[in-house]
Amino acid sequence: MNIRCLHDEPDALDRASKLHWSILAIVVAVVLALAATVAFARDDDDDDKEPRTSGFCSATAGTLFTACGFEARDDFFVAKAKCINLSDPRERRECLKEARDARLEATQFCRTQLNWRRDACAVLGEARYDPKVDPANFDSNFRNLSNPNPYFPLGIGNKWEFRGGSELNILEVVNETKLIGGVTNVVVRDLVFDNGRLKEATDDWYAANRDGSTWYFGEEVKDFESFDGDNPVRPELVSISGSFKHGRDRDKAGIIMPANPRAGQAYLEEFSLGNAEDVSEILSASYSFGSDRELDRFVPRELVQRFCNRDCVVTKNYSLLEPGIVARKYYARGIGFFLETKPDEGKAIQLVNCNFDQRCAALPVP
Repeated sequence: MNIRCLHDEPDALDRASKLHWSILAIVVAVVLALAATVAFARDDDDDDKEPRTSGFCSATAGTLFTACGFEARDDFFVAKAKCINLSDPRERRECLKEARDARLEATQFCRTQLNWRRDACAVLGEARYDPKVDPANFDSNFRNLSNPNPYFPLGIGNKWEFRGGSELNILEVVNETKLIGGVTNVVVRDLVFDNGRLKEATDDWYAANRDGSTWYFGEEVKDFESFDGDNPVRPELVSISGSFKHGRDRDKAGIIMPANPRAGQAYLEEFSLGNAEDVSEILSASYSFGSDRELDRFVPRELVQRFCNRDCVVTKNYSLLEPGIVARKYYARGIGFFLETKPDEGKAIQLVNCNFDQRCAALPVP
């Protein structure tokens, strides 16, 4: 019998080495799979437990931070897959670099967003956000509201026009209602044009609580973009991001204007996690031009003097999804929203016309 040792046959040694590493790779894969299974099981076991922190708002912020990190990772691997299919080596290298840079930027953004959310929790409080919605507490006839909110008039046919820079914004309370969770909402159609081209078309759904507060039950958002070279040029639907509806996917309604606004109040306007999360803080409920130098910044004096007599409401508005971006909104009795400023950007959009109040006649134009 002719018996040969492995060292006498290099190919056999090579095969043995490959077999060894293959077995090791399988073992490692099995261990990792088991670890993942245990981790997922542990997560499932924790689903019904209270968060380790007593703050539900902060616990929500931390969980969404984790989701943000996974999204950054997933986006990176999708981008990497696209890079793999580029034939040109230089273009492929550049694509991979852009993907890595984008992932780093997204990861940094997640951390910034977490801190932004935590700051909001300090204002909103740590309680769970789970408002009780009883249809019996809401009006259903918008032509005869029992306790209309003077800062958010919802009369059928009311129409506002706003201008700022190249944008024209038209809002109208149309003769349509939408039943959401047993609550009748009136539809406010919101159209935004940029240089005459349709940019956004949104239906907002508002409910009138009998206590005088106005609730926001959702919105259907349609973002458009026009492209030069198209013939004819026609706005193209590019996104419906931000759309939400109370009761769908556990989204929840918010408050758009309290019954008795007072300085220091803070509330969520909408609660659609990871999609639409706007916060309002009331800065003043007795504003007039000259009463607060900071609130006067970028405010058209003539416009404010037309509407405010120590009785205008000013809010600080921001999205939990967009760290650092803050706006101020100004509301007048009988008129509602009439001005938005962005102090950090030095921008403003202002009311230039309305069809239901004589004070809107010959308003100043920006």
